[in-house]
Amino acid sequence: MSAVKRRHAVRAVILDDHHHVLLLSHHLDDTTVWAPPGGKIEPGETHLQALTRELDEEIGLALTDPPAHIWHREVTAPAYLPGWDVAINDYYLVRTAAFDPHGSLTATQLAAENTHGARWWSPTDIQTYAGPDLFGPHTLPALLTTLLTDGPPTQPLTLDT
Repeated sequence: MSAVKRRHAVRAVILDDHHHVLLLSHHLDDTTVWAPPGGKIEPGETHLQALTRELDEEIGLALTDPPAHIWHREVTAPAYLPGWDVAINDYYLVRTAAFDPHGSLTATQLAAENTHGARWWSPTDIQTYAGPDLFGPHTLPALLTTLLTDGPPTQPLTLDT
């Protein structure tokens, strides 16, 4: 019997002063998914160390304070993330002034990780988006509305898969 392969990752929900959220474009097969920046926790890293590294690599943002842990999501479906049995994502809230995202990785290195650009989305843009692209997590529009209305939760919310 083989061990269950779990992929642990961290992501940052980055909000600017106007409540725009920074999302990265990921091309997966014939689908584009817009998701918060972040990625896999490497062996020996804490969540904060991984988040700090990922934000530097992907968008060039340095964390100044430990962010609030707002959401936790586990997806148990091998087809969801090929090569892994369970995908675990922990989301953290980062507030900052708007900036032009440019990380330490080159466009070629980002493309090798299926990342193909960044965009600041307004709450209205996300709520009214009717195009073919998806958001990750799929309930991101509703989650952001709740976050902006109620503020960060005192304990991380467990998201439905």
